[in-house]
Amino acid sequence: MTGSRLAQTHGAPAVALALDLALMESDYQIAKEDATPESLTVTEVVRHFADYVNRVVYRRESFVLVRGNKPVAELRPLPVGKRLGDLPGLFDSLPRLTVTEADAFAADLEDAREGLARTEVRDPWPS
Repeated sequence: MTGSRLAQTHGAPAVALALDLALMESDYQIAKEDATPESLTVTEVVRHFADYVNRVVYRRESFVLVRGNKPVAELRPLPVGKRLGDLPGLFDSLPRLTVTEADAFAADLEDAREGLARTEVRDPWPS
């Protein structure tokens, strides 16, 4: 397929809608997840508590607090973003497709499904 019928039919508005949907992720303020939070002793955190709280708030860092070489607590940012209950309102705020746009979108989906059905399934790690 050499491009979607929706983009061919409607040009810039279709592209703008795709960009708006892609940029919605920034509205959720997805927290930066650190795979391995830094370990700190409880004493170190107590001595510089405000500094560590600021790092959590402004840099979205996480820390594991250790006492006697055992992890005892975690200092991390609270999750931010939209609540699941806000999802219906978010969907309601999105622009609606016209009948022509919906038909073009359905045709694009059908073309994609047919293309997938013709695709040969192969083992990516042949032995």
